[in-house]
Order: sequence, then C-alpha cells, then structure tokens
Amino acid sequence: MKYVEGFVAAVPAANKEMYRQHAAEAAPLFKEFGATRMVECWGDDVPNGQLTDFRRAVQAKDDEVVVFSWFEYPSKEVRDAANERIFNDPRMKALGTQMPFDAKRMIFGGFVPILDI
Repeated sequence: MKYVEGFVAAVPAANKEMYRQHAAEAAPLFKEFGATRMVECWGDDVPNGQLTDFRRAVQAKDDEVVVFSWFEYPSKEVRDAANERIFNDPRMKALGTQMPFDAKRMIFGGFVPILDI
C-alpha cells in the first residue's frame, strides 16, 4: 500500500520562485530515493480558524504564505529508507544550506492512505 509524507511550511511570499526552484532541484533526489510522486502547493485560500489553522501551526508571519506538500512512496519501508538516505546524502546537505524558508517551523508526518478515489 502507498505511503504519504506530508509537509506544511511558512515561506516568505518574496521567496516563491526560490522555493519552487529549491523543490525542483530536490525532486530528482527524492525520486532517486524512492518517491513516486511529489506535489508542492502554494497557499491560495488558507483561512484563519477560530481555534487553530495552517498559519498558526507553522507560526506564519504576515509576509509568509503557507505551503502544503506531499510525497508518495510505495510503502512506509521505502519512505523510511529514503529519509535515511536523504539525511546522509551530500547533495541534499548542499541544498539544505540555502533554504528559502525557516525549516524549524515546518511540520511533517507520515500517513497511511485510508481512501484513494
């Protein structure tokens, strides 16, 4: 069964193209390590909630846009192996030196699909 890793981050609006380019440069590495699909989404309609919301979850500032992303893997085992390789790969470490957002405020997690229509 597929496995999905999801990400939410706050990116300065001025860094939109830098973020897109960063994701495009990282994509071949994630594919090499086992991701079968990568989707990067720029926030367009991200409302404020009464108790919580995407913006508060990543402590987005007024000049930041919420980005929602997900990567698909064939299985959790493939995702786990990919993450280990990603964190140890010198190409990924090089990409990590020029982050277009504050990665400390990014939230992420792994998910098992329960409905895929």
